[in-house]
Amino acid sequence: LELWLNKATDPSSPEENWECIQQFCARVNADAEGPSLAPRLLAHKIQSPQEMEALRALTVLEACVSSCGARFHRQVGKFRFLNELIKVLAPKHCGPRSSDRVKSRVAQVLFSWTVWFPQEAKVQDAYQMLKKQGIVKEDPKLPEDRVLPPPFSPPRPQSSIFDTDEEKCKLLERLLKSSHAEDLQAANRLIKSMLKEEQEKAAKASRRASAISEVSEVAECMELLLENCRRGGLSASDRDTLQTLSQRYERLRPLLFRLASETVDDDEALAEILQASDKLSQVLGQHRQLVAS
Repeated sequence: LELWLNKATDPSSPEENWECIQQFCARVNADAEGPSLAPRLLAHKIQSPQEMEALRALTVLEACVSSCGARFHRQVGKFRFLNELIKVLAPKHCGPRSSDRVKSRVAQVLFSWTVWFPQEAKVQDAYQMLKKQGIVKEDPKLPEDRVLPPPFSPPRPQSSIFDTDEEKCKLLERLLKSSHAEDLQAANRLIKSMLKEEQEKAAKASRRASAISEVSEVAECMELLLENCRRGGLSASDRDTLQTLSQRYERLRPLLFRLASETVDDDEALAEILQASDKLSQVLGQHRQLVAS
């Protein structure tokens, strides 16, 4: 790892050595300790007083975020590593000896992570702390040709659009391999579009799980009250509770219908909704029979 990183960040090289950068990323993925060792090596290089070495280390960091998977993401998303980036900007640490270009690039990296990974609380906290302390005065402008890296979060489920939409994945792969700026811009837009679709899918799954959970909760309460009624009647307060639950259940019915219409392409999810809907109908039917009798 150290050998490839030294080559990838060599300040005497006339341009970025992408072969060495790719070899470093490959070693991070291949070595069991790679994801935990690489951030420490990168932090040391990023804090280098040699401007070009630090800038190239930041390029390597972004390449690793793009291609080194969840274990690496978890390490660089920790305060331990984020603090090493903050030191480059902080006046009491490396700030005075870091060049403006390096500090600008570090701020850009941190800001880009807050934009692309809004669910990462530690990244958000670290960047907001820099702004509150006045170390970062305004949000950096992100370059259009910067390729969006994958999130720090755990691996995507197999139902992810990144795994199931073969046509889009092939197009993305072709764009990412291109050396043309306009293709990289197109790749960035495509990834953002795919992530938005993924987030919408996750939001629907969350709404579905919440609704099904509420149906189960209400059904359990209603069934208990109905059973008590059959055995010996209900108090006035229990009858009021049962009526309230019944009204709550009636409001859930159209929600389940709407969720079912959104989930026609997911057999497993649709089955869960239909099962919850059947449960709802059974309990409401029992309540109506009880009221009628």
